[in-house]
Amino acid sequence: MTATSGTRWTGFSLVEALMATLILSGSVLALATISTNALTDTMRNRHYEEVAAVIDQQLSMIDYVGIDQFLKLDQAEGDSEDFGTTYHWTASTEYEGTDNLYIVTITVTWVERNRPYSVTAQTMLDGTGLTTGTTAPSETVQP
Repeated sequence: MTATSGTRWTGFSLVEALMATLILSGSVLALATISTNALTDTMRNRHYEEVAAVIDQQLSMIDYVGIDQFLKLDQAEGDSEDFGTTYHWTASTEYEGTDNLYIVTITVTWVERNRPYSVTAQTMLDGTGLTTGTTAPSETVQP
């Protein structure tokens, strides 16, 4: 095909087509990286939420039964499984020396993709539990 005088060939050159392909490929790669990182962060956030629930559950139990009873029950460590992930927790107590205060440290560990993760929470609790010294309310029946 020959061009007659006064007409121009229109279209893309090979270099322009290659540059457009390169820009499109880079954009797709960047979007894939962003979405992969977002998914990874979402999964890690889910694990941290589950760990916070395990820590809250253990601190509530220690506060409810009291530290002395907690140590007598030998409940200083255990496992919790949520959504296929096993969380191992350990609790330690240390007498503060003031009144009846104890420092309670709970460490939760888990393994994800052959990499260990760990979260530690520390707080102070009163050594007496909520069950100590409380009596069940008596029910009275009105005739």
